[in-house]
Amino acid sequence: MSKEEINSKNSKKEQKESTESKEVKKHSQAKANEKKKSEPLESKLQHNLTQLQKEKDDLEDKYLRSQAEMQNMQNRYNNERAQLIKYESQSLAKDVLPAMDNLERALATKVDDEASKQLKKGVQMTLDSLVKAMKDHGISEITAEGEKFDPNLHQAVQTVEAENEDQKDHVVRVLQKGYLYKDRTLRPAMVVVAQ
Repeated sequence: MSKEEINSKNSKKEQKESTESKEVKKHSQAKANEKKKSEPLESKLQHNLTQLQKEKDDLEDKYLRSQAEMQNMQNRYNNERAQLIKYESQSLAKDVLPAMDNLERALATKVDDEASKQLKKGVQMTLDSLVKAMKDHGISEITAEGEKFDPNLHQAVQTVEAENEDQKDHVVRVLQKGYLYKDRTLRPAMVVVAQ
């Protein structure tokens, strides 16, 4: 091989290396440019993903809240219905109480002759039947005389001076009986309270 052939071979080799080096540089530069372009794209995608996750969480929260609200409405409806059923006879009982009061007043009168005694006995039997029917339906008399005054059960109509410290804030006399219907005060007892 001659010198010229060797030089020509070396020259071709150098050109080839130079071309390869340029291609590697171009390729690495293209990768760098691609990387720079993909970074904003990744950032955008990450931002969109975060946004979508937030929207999903908001919708899930709204869904859970609406489910809870529906459950609360159902519970409230069931409670109101149960209360209506439980206290359905309350208005009838309130209407019967004045009749019972009148029968008790009739029994409080003194009688002398036999006919009046028989009439009084009939009134007593009527009152006993009413009292039994009321008890059967959950209506009971409020015990008041001698009890400590309770504004939920008693209505103070008058006050008198207490004879001793133990009698203070206690009911000394009942003017009109009070009644409970199950766990509700149907009519408070009208009482005289010692102060």
